[in-house]
Amino acid sequence: MKIVQYARQGAVSLLLTAALSCAQAGTLVINSNAADTAVKNAFDAAVAGFKAENPDVDVKVNTFDTEGYKTSIRNFLSAEPPDVVTWYAGHRMAPFVDAGLFEDVTDLWTKNGLDQSLKSAASAMTLNGKKWGIPYSYYAWGIYYRKDLFAKLGIQPPTTWKELLDASAKLKANGITPFAIGTKQPWTTASWFDYLDMRMNGYAFHMDLTSGKVPYTDKRVEAVFDRWDELTRPGYFLANHASYTWEEAVPALVKGEAAMYLMGNFAVAPMKQAGLGESQLGFMPFPQIAPNVPRAEEAPIETLHIPSKARNKADARRFLTYMSRPDVQARFGAMTEELPVNRNAPPPTDPYLRAGAAMLADAAGLSQFYDRDAPAEMAKAGMDGFQHYMLQPDSREEVLKHLEQVRQRVYKQ
Repeated sequence: MKIVQYARQGAVSLLLTAALSCAQAGTLVINSNAADTAVKNAFDAAVAGFKAENPDVDVKVNTFDTEGYKTSIRNFLSAEPPDVVTWYAGHRMAPFVDAGLFEDVTDLWTKNGLDQSLKSAASAMTLNGKKWGIPYSYYAWGIYYRKDLFAKLGIQPPTTWKELLDASAKLKANGITPFAIGTKQPWTTASWFDYLDMRMNGYAFHMDLTSGKVPYTDKRVEAVFDRWDELTRPGYFLANHASYTWEEAVPALVKGEAAMYLMGNFAVAPMKQAGLGESQLGFMPFPQIAPNVPRAEEAPIETLHIPSKARNKADARRFLTYMSRPDVQARFGAMTEELPVNRNAPPPTDPYLRAGAAMLADAAGLSQFYDRDAPAEMAKAGMDGFQHYMLQPDSREEVLKHLEQVRQRVYKQ
């Protein structure tokens, strides 16, 4: 009797183990930092679409606030990893790859032809010759300008650095500040440094710089500030810009007191709400500086990754493949007013999104923005230094020497 009883208990135990195993295998756990309402709604809609196509998979999404996520991601990747995590491309991705915490997903890129459809973000997802995640959304940076002011003064949207300087001189001569900017939060200065460096020295150099391989006292960095001097010294930026946040600088553009604004697409909504229509507000890429340097762009990328210790990698791969599709990315972008990375996605209807999509699709590389590409301590020192320089152009040597000291300390850690 005892033998039969033990046999029955063993059979029940095996069945329970098998059931738990099956349940575990069919459950996909996703940790997300998509806490913003619009982004969360879009992500939830994408997950619902995946579940509809894959009814055998039970999906559980854990949503964290953005700042909390940044501090907790390394812990849960090491201790209790989910099956999929949201994160960022480029140098923000690299530490987790180097630590062996992200799964190689090169096979998904090869199988689905993603090197072509996700071409603009491919380099930002590549490390050691392999791909470590899937980009599913990004947004463009560029120069928004007052078309009516340009037309009144006979200015065409500049495509070269000389044309930009000529346009700025004409605007200044007519009592109009060429560029609005608010540097009370110093991150806005980083867009200028990023673009000037990428346009002069190229994407690869910029990535080397932000990864600590190039001194800030290098002559090529000095040359970036030579060009920046051509805007700061003549007073082509909004006066007292350290007194304004980026939002507080928007009225200068709306009132016609300033004619241009280097900013991300997220600024379009407040510009429209303040009364600027399509007949007044234009968009243009940052002009060329060095003719032989391939055009890279500023475009922070949202990405998905599979932790190397994930339990359900098969369904994780299905989800990443699903999120790489043009139709899925287009629906996500429509809900967030951001852009699909997949170049086969239908073009957005919004003219500014459409212009940004066309610009990014053919970019030679994408910077994630200085505060994503550089470590936190270096990024803070850099952005504070850029702000100080913009307020006091004569301080550039002092600023660069300080940044070099920070670089030597940060990258030895």
